[in-house]
Amino acid sequence: MFTKDLFETVLIDPVKDGSDRLFVVSGYGTVAMAFHHLQEVLKVSKKIAVELIVGMCPQDGISSVNHEAFRKLVGFDYPTRFDCRYLVSAPPVHSKVYSWQRGGRPSVAFLGSANYTQNAFGVATRGTGVRAQWEALDHCDAHQATAYFMEVLRRTIECRDPRAADLVALHRTRIKASRKGVKGETEPRAPVEDLASMERVLISFLDRNGTLPRRSGLNWGQRPELRREPNQAYIRLDSSVYSSGFFPPRGMHFSLMTDDGQVIICTRAQDNGKAIHTPHDNSIIGKYFRKRLGLRDGATVAKSDLERYGRTDVAFYKVDDETFFMDFSSG
Repeated sequence: MFTKDLFETVLIDPVKDGSDRLFVVSGYGTVAMAFHHLQEVLKVSKKIAVELIVGMCPQDGISSVNHEAFRKLVGFDYPTRFDCRYLVSAPPVHSKVYSWQRGGRPSVAFLGSANYTQNAFGVATRGTGVRAQWEALDHCDAHQATAYFMEVLRRTIECRDPRAADLVALHRTRIKASRKGVKGETEPRAPVEDLASMERVLISFLDRNGTLPRRSGLNWGQRPELRREPNQAYIRLDSSVYSSGFFPPRGMHFSLMTDDGQVIICTRAQDNGKAIHTPHDNSIIGKYFRKRLGLRDGATVAKSDLERYGRTDVAFYKVDDETFFMDFSSG
């Protein structure tokens, strides 16, 4: 039975032994985990594919943040490397089964308690000997595990299927009196996650002197002498935020849905995890905010641009440990 180093043992080592396709049945799963896993496993082999079934959807549904992020991951970020499906009929499936294939044949499989999430697989504490939570997985028959995946597969729908929003309860995020002047989604479909009830932090783009830095933060890429892509940017966190435990620790990825419906995969970086980056491409955040501000790509962002837009800060709401909502709407 395996209780330590689960990420390497279950999700990486089989690839080193020649496995090339992973079938996952997991009660719960997150986009942040899928993104992190794919980034790590593709360092070992470029011929990897992961197929995930989220099994508890008939009972618990799925957050709209994760749903939109799954759709983006499948359709844009890793279209040939990742597929995600939702179980759509009762009874729900709470199992956690990881079945590897090699050349189309079952090779090795694991069964146990760990959901396909970063917390379950100890992503944030890899290599430290510390476990955020205890999980256990063990070998099981690979042929039986594959057959189980195929049996569950018959009751699923692909996350990009237009019918998914009707067949699976989507927990839609809606702003409700969370901040004066904030506009948000008002679609009444239930169940609804009201931001007013969520843990929240407000991050200022300005420094302690009330000015907008010209070579860091939103303007991190404004360093022509270093030949940086001028849109490169990050969101600076002050010590009261990065030490609070609000955001995941360094090493973990998290999904971010914006108030205008965009989905961004982020992580914390720099000393003490004091900055929010976009690991896929550090210009993603910079392009996003320049577009919201009505600026051209690569432009230097000025404090006056933020003031003209209507705010100099951005709010983050914690949906769960790997999922957040970002509000940059203006009144």
